[in-house]
Amino acid sequence: MTLLNKLRCLNYRQFRPTRSGTYSMSSNAKFTDHKDLSKIRNIGISAHIDSGKTTLTERILFYTGRIDSMHEVKGKDNVGATMDSMELERQRGITIQSAATYTLWKDHNINIIDTPGHVDFTVEVERALRVLDGAILVLCAVGGVQSQSLTVNRQMKRYNVPCIAFINKLDRMGANPYRVLSQMRSKLKHNAALIQLPIGLEGECKGLIDIITQKAVYFEGNFGEDLRYDEVPQDFRAETIEKRHELIEHLSNADDTLGEMYLEEKEITENDIKAAVRRTCLKRTFTPVMLGTALKNKGVQPLLNAVLDYLPNPGEVENYAYIQSENEDDKQSNQVLLNPKRSSEYPFVSLAFKLEAGRFGQLTYMRCYQGKLKKGDSIINCRTQRKIRIARLVRMHSNQMEDVNEVYAGDIYALFGVDCASGDTFVTDLKDNIALESIFVPEPVVSMAIQPANTKDRDNFSKAIARFTKEDPTFRFEYDPDNKETIVSGMGELHLEIYAQRMEREYNCPVHLGKPKVAFRETLVAPCEFDYLHKKQSGGQGQFGRVTGVLEPLPPHKNTNLEFVDETVGTNIPKPFVPGIRRGFIAMAEKGSLAGQKLSGLKFRLIDGAHHIVDSSELAFFLAAQGAVKETFERGVWQILEPIMTVEVNAPDEFQGAVMTQLNKRHGIITGVEGIEGWFTLYAEVPLNEMFGYAGELRSSTQGKGEFTMEYSRYIPCLPEVQEKLILDYQKATGQITEKDLVKKKRN
Repeated sequence: MTLLNKLRCLNYRQFRPTRSGTYSMSSNAKFTDHKDLSKIRNIGISAHIDSGKTTLTERILFYTGRIDSMHEVKGKDNVGATMDSMELERQRGITIQSAATYTLWKDHNINIIDTPGHVDFTVEVERALRVLDGAILVLCAVGGVQSQSLTVNRQMKRYNVPCIAFINKLDRMGANPYRVLSQMRSKLKHNAALIQLPIGLEGECKGLIDIITQKAVYFEGNFGEDLRYDEVPQDFRAETIEKRHELIEHLSNADDTLGEMYLEEKEITENDIKAAVRRTCLKRTFTPVMLGTALKNKGVQPLLNAVLDYLPNPGEVENYAYIQSENEDDKQSNQVLLNPKRSSEYPFVSLAFKLEAGRFGQLTYMRCYQGKLKKGDSIINCRTQRKIRIARLVRMHSNQMEDVNEVYAGDIYALFGVDCASGDTFVTDLKDNIALESIFVPEPVVSMAIQPANTKDRDNFSKAIARFTKEDPTFRFEYDPDNKETIVSGMGELHLEIYAQRMEREYNCPVHLGKPKVAFRETLVAPCEFDYLHKKQSGGQGQFGRVTGVLEPLPPHKNTNLEFVDETVGTNIPKPFVPGIRRGFIAMAEKGSLAGQKLSGLKFRLIDGAHHIVDSSELAFFLAAQGAVKETFERGVWQILEPIMTVEVNAPDEFQGAVMTQLNKRHGIITGVEGIEGWFTLYAEVPLNEMFGYAGELRSSTQGKGEFTMEYSRYIPCLPEVQEKLILDYQKATGQITEKDLVKKKRN
């Protein structure tokens, strides 16, 4: 029996030979449809870049019989991993877009989303975790908890996603899973413990020890497909007993049932431990830590077993919809618990979480939270109130599609021909105007001017911009009338460069990118009162609106937000006019007075005002709000905020002094240094404005051996000299000051 047939038989899969002699998979629908909730898992695989997420996914698909051969991310055959379907992903060896697939393991359906590890594509992780029930957090046995690991951990916490940790790359030089476990506890604040031990590390990695069952497992065969269980080697028995005791202690601190057994010194069985791991993992009070090396085909099958044993099925996760009221300030007036039962007994509710241009039009990825949807049914977009008939339902396997006739609660699927935005809620019954919690979208931090290289490509350029901004909410564009250029904004230089390359590849539209510009923000230093009257009465119906209140700064942790609060009492400002005031404030926040940057970190408190029975309108109050903000431009004390990045540098020890000197020159603050076997990892906080060109400088000062990653941390007030330069540059660009004025200023 061949290896592939063996894997397929083990996993109860059905395949058929084609005329060409190869194997093709029979329809997976009969295996995946109509499963009980307990037999379904929706999981994501997330980690820092180069931790082995996509390689791990490739092994999972291979061992479950979903693919018939494994290919490496940067393999010599240039095929690339299954989940890296985009040509740019295969060329660069990184994941750019999240990709969905589905497979079967031990009669369980597993829907998987593989996500990017680079911080520039963090929105892909956000929208994946929003619709998943559980996750695998992959950590490198050498790199440990890195910058994007912290980001992914925050995202999992935001959406309350239980996770299993998988420490990968045990075969690499310098692998130390115990150090990574310590970092999980100290940096990620996880109550974590190993449930496996390595039998050797680096080149001596032979297998694993299951701490719970106290058995050794070895991965034999050409591709690690044969699992051999044996007694724990003599040299590891004492450590196994010690780590089992440590596991029970950590579980006892989080689980009352096991805690009572531990205190009463009762015998704790294998089943007791597994049940406690499941209970605590679902509550996110404990994180089981597993080990392996995906590249060397070790540890993947036990990880799949753990996904079934410890991560939740859709019925164990509470999902809520919110009945929307007409009052925008009362977004969550009523909360409705959705029923995950896989039947048509309850009304259909689904969330669109990702848009993608496919061969047959826009492809919309969705997660069904309640009810059932059949091909031919009609659904309604709760935001636009538009009704759409569903002609085709598909499940995705990377960039391949399989048609299905129906989907149920708990399923992840895709459909065509739906005009919507990411985060839209869909139903079949519009009795209640409901909405599911949307997806958190971080604000862009880098901008660049962009223009097509050839004038004849302007149409394709416009099509590309329209498509990419719709697919990716962190990729934005605007036209700058002052400089007469199109500006694109994103999460980093790589983010914008990737889109520039995609325009050339997918739309035959080469483009020129300008120098990167940081997305600075402007905010108030102290509260500023306003009392502004907008009055235009010159015969006929005029305009009249008066607004009184305070524009005040928000706390530092909210300095990227804008808030509007209606504190009016009585009818001096009729309630129908309040939305116009809100919109006027938001419109004025697009451009500040110091350096033309967006306003943020502000709360607009509307306290009082006045209206005219004839001349007042929503437009009049819209203009009054704009005038009030302009008034604070003149009377208030303003400052400029800049984005600070968390920077992580890895390099040989002999270059540590040079790296520190470089970061200090860039106004960086060193927050920590770690060392291991001749290499150091330096952590720092550096203004993004100072990080341009750092990659080349680091390569040159470390003989090409150093590498760094960075992620957005927060906004803080920029240095006085930086603020002064930004203001001066803006005044020169807008003609407020000339070179002659500058010369006079210097003389004085």
